Amino acid sequence: MQIRTLGCSGSIAAGNRTTSFLIDDDLLIDAGTGVGDLRLDELVRIEHVFLSHSHLDHVLAVGLLADSVARRRGALGRPPISVHALPQTLDALRTHVFNGIIWPDFSRLPDAQHPVLRFAPVEVGQRLDIGTRSVEVLPAVHTVPAVGYAVHDLQAPQAGAWVFSGDTGPNPALWARLAALRVHTLVIETAFGDEELELARISRHLCPALLCQELAQLHQRADVYITHIKPGDLDVVMPEIGRLDTPHRIRQLAAGQVMHVG
Repeated sequence: MQIRTLGCSGSIAAGNRTTSFLIDDDLLIDAGTGVGDLRLDELVRIEHVFLSHSHLDHVLAVGLLADSVARRRGALGRPPISVHALPQTLDALRTHVFNGIIWPDFSRLPDAQHPVLRFAPVEVGQRLDIGTRSVEVLPAVHTVPAVGYAVHDLQAPQAGAWVFSGDTGPNPALWARLAALRVHTLVIETAFGDEELELARISRHLCPALLCQELAQLHQRADVYITHIKPGDLDVVMPEIGRLDTPHRIRQLAAGQVMHVG
């Protein structure tokens, strides 16, 4: 199983793309601005999009993806792209994005019988088999309803899961679940430096001090990658993480980076 990092920044600037991961060639985890770096033929192959929550930096490309591939997928007779998310996230998309004002409703276009998108609600704890992968919905703690995901390679179950925390603050339920899983790779957010600890708490994100407390609850060795750092803050956040007293090897995630599980 291959995981390609399309975007892992907390916002945009030159060279920075917001959150999205391409699993193999047909499954997206989140749909931030990084999706825009895919070629058109790569976009057409996407069949499933799993969204962590409704914030713009994670959903912006859903509507643009639908617009880009609508005619080509229709000509190929492909089924709708399945957009998987919490019911509250899907309601937010319907109300605030696919409303005919911000963007056309591609869940009913080109017509209700042959839409480009299909909205598929999920819930925490649910596990969906998608080809040779299984996607498990994990708990997250954010300012809007949110989740993370664990993706398992069904052809190599002994390899462990690729885990994405989503946008989250301190999250005891996540570590309780991971204690029962074998974790191959953990991608976890750290949006702020420690000088913005209170902002991190209010916005339900992590900073290095909070990250240290969270990782103390991960009682297994795994590759740990940091995502969602704001543009211009790498030189603040990563040195602070480097000074943490933790047994885990922690590295910065980068756009374009490819991870393998199995």
